[in-house]
Amino acid sequence: MAAQCEICGKRPASGNNVSHANNKTKRRFLPNLQRIRARVDGRVRRVRACTRCIRSGKVAKVA
Repeated sequence: MAAQCEICGKRPASGNNVSHANNKTKRRFLPNLQRIRARVDGRVRRVRACTRCIRSGKVAKVA
């Protein structure tokens, strides 16, 4: 399963770990995905949404 938000499509970004000696190694920044019950097209289903989408109200959460 890909680490991708089903609402906005946010995916892992790449960058570098940088040490005190300024050595650089590649790393990945993963989105903070949560499995939540949400209303999608009038139906309730589980989606993997990033916390930014949940907080901004792009997802209609179901209790």
